[in-house]
Amino acid sequence: MAVQADPRTLPRFPLIATPTPLQRANRLESAVGAGPIYVKRDDLTGFAVAGNKARKLELLVADALSSGSDVVVTGGGTGSNHTHATAAAARVAGLDCVVLHYGDPPAEELPGVRLARAFGAAIRFTGDSRRDSVDHGLATLADQLRSAGRRPYVIPRGGATPLGAAAYGLALDELAAQLDVDPVTIVVATGSGGTQAGLVAGAVHGGRRWQVVGASVSRPVDECLDRVLRLARGAASLYGWPQADSGDVAVCDMRGPGYGIPSAESNAAARLAAHHEGLLLDPVFTAKAMAQVIRLATTGPPGPIVFWHTGGLLAALWAAGRDEAGGAVRVQP
Repeated sequence: MAVQADPRTLPRFPLIATPTPLQRANRLESAVGAGPIYVKRDDLTGFAVAGNKARKLELLVADALSSGSDVVVTGGGTGSNHTHATAAAARVAGLDCVVLHYGDPPAEELPGVRLARAFGAAIRFTGDSRRDSVDHGLATLADQLRSAGRRPYVIPRGGATPLGAAAYGLALDELAAQLDVDPVTIVVATGSGGTQAGLVAGAVHGGRRWQVVGASVSRPVDECLDRVLRLARGAASLYGWPQADSGDVAVCDMRGPGYGIPSAESNAAARLAAHHEGLLLDPVFTAKAMAQVIRLATTGPPGPIVFWHTGGLLAALWAAGRDEAGGAVRVQP
């Protein structure tokens, strides 16, 4: 499959089925006694259970191909949605892939790791339990590959680069074509920050009176604000769009007990979404973002809310199975 160019966009390697559906969550509205609530179904991007990562990978893989790379290097936790998605995208593009996880090999290999292996990725571990050990390790791994005569293309955790975020600048146009209401609040899980950054860049570019609220699942709010603003500005620069400022970025702290650890509020939100809409939410990202949706719907200012469902199906299914068996549900994202 060749890289495609669109005069409105950056070069992309086609992976996903768009537009993803936008659905009114009528039963959830009735359950919480508030609304309207909409769900943007980026869990249904249609590629390798990749969720929101597939949009970013269309641009990142195209860039890897155009730069003459022959191997993609990326990383994250063993429960990362990004890593198995990158392994799949690399495979269909004819590229090799090396995935670097922080920590040591776990006693029980999570589904995403098994799926990455099935797509042919080589799996490595940093031996350091700190998440940022991946960041340092990727640079070292890329140097080793260059010394061996390879041409690596490094994608940081979550695909959180200005180019990766740029995919979500155009995704906001997609949403605008589906919505017939304004103004609106968009709630999205924020980890590495790229998805929210792209949505912010798109909102500023379109001059829309929409607020994009990030539900932080891993970083302190101040760190998220700085990171999202920097990525949003970088994405806007790639398109020649107006720059966001600090007032365009909103983040709330939804970490609860910690990264990858469910909270009582996120567990309740996941049950509501599953029981009333059949939505599967993972305990790391989307359940915590849905908890913020319910907070805003029931106590915030009136107005439509769009929950941007970023995926995480593998983690949701694994956690549900562990919970049913009475085991721990902490996921290493």
